[in-house]
Amino acid sequence: MVPAMVRHGNRLFKKSNGDRNVPFSALVSLLILLFIVIFLVFGGNNDKSNPTGLVKQKWNGFNSLVKLDPTVEFRNGTNLIWQIPESPKGVLFLAHGCNGRAANFWDKSPKCPNCVGLPEERLIVLHALARKFAVLAVSSVGRCWSFKEERVVVKEIIEWWVAKQRLQKLPLVALGASSGGYFVSVLAADLRFSSITVMIAEGMFDNMDITNSYPPTLFVHMPKDEARMWKIDKYLSVLRQKGIDVAEIKCMEFPLTPSYLANRIPGIDPATSKELFNLFLDKGYIDKNGYMTNDGRAIRWKAALQERKIRLQDKSLVNHIQEEMNLAFAYHEMTSLQVDQIFEWFESHMS
Repeated sequence: MVPAMVRHGNRLFKKSNGDRNVPFSALVSLLILLFIVIFLVFGGNNDKSNPTGLVKQKWNGFNSLVKLDPTVEFRNGTNLIWQIPESPKGVLFLAHGCNGRAANFWDKSPKCPNCVGLPEERLIVLHALARKFAVLAVSSVGRCWSFKEERVVVKEIIEWWVAKQRLQKLPLVALGASSGGYFVSVLAADLRFSSITVMIAEGMFDNMDITNSYPPTLFVHMPKDEARMWKIDKYLSVLRQKGIDVAEIKCMEFPLTPSYLANRIPGIDPATSKELFNLFLDKGYIDKNGYMTNDGRAIRWKAALQERKIRLQDKSLVNHIQEEMNLAFAYHEMTSLQVDQIFEWFESHMS
């Protein structure tokens, strides 16, 4: 998945006195060159763009910078997991989606034996720590977030934790995906976030009294979900009219490669990654160019895995593979591929 955002600049070409003597062939060559440049800039801005730079991110790419080392606590009937880098410059609150939990954001370890480290969630935390953000994740009590009592409980948890860690002077930001995106959009009316990111959700803005003190809001969404895209377009306009700084990142589908799953998922070696790619290709789950032919949730790929007798290092890795298949299809999934732009958004609103 890649952002459908292309920045380009216009150069102003000035005539010199010698321009009148430019040979015709040179002029033709210049026009051809300009055509090539225009094609390169605009030609790739389609639904099936190849995220060459983005999908080269590897799950172990942060080993020399930061490591996951969480602390687990229990408060007000729910779990919270957190990690603070040396000399933090901000605090990030993370809200998972339905069927998620705080444990999804950190790898399993002696300190967090119930953690699962889903590939996109863990990469978001690693990026945050590398950019010197303290990270706090809280688990919803139910399958999805509720927006009444739980809103009060989580507000109290965040305020208590920030004070306990003596981080009150740092900017507070939030990122929520799906149900967590709706939750963050509501929580932002109660807490003083310097900015928020609402991922694969349009927010609860129809049910809120939005004032110009509402924090700058970045929508990270997948245009393949057209109904949600139209709602986000509506809320972008509504928030702008209220004088709130808003922006969006559109995330597109991308092709799988033989090495993709090994690059993204701890526990998947290159040989297994290639086996899985060939299985998906043989079964028609991906087309000849590597693009998913359907949402990963609608494909019986787990049964095909058993038929082909492909053994995973850990059975729980099927959830990690599922997430990456959903991500490649780009309809509704947590994503870390645009995390640099997300943190640039946070950092641009911290002063």
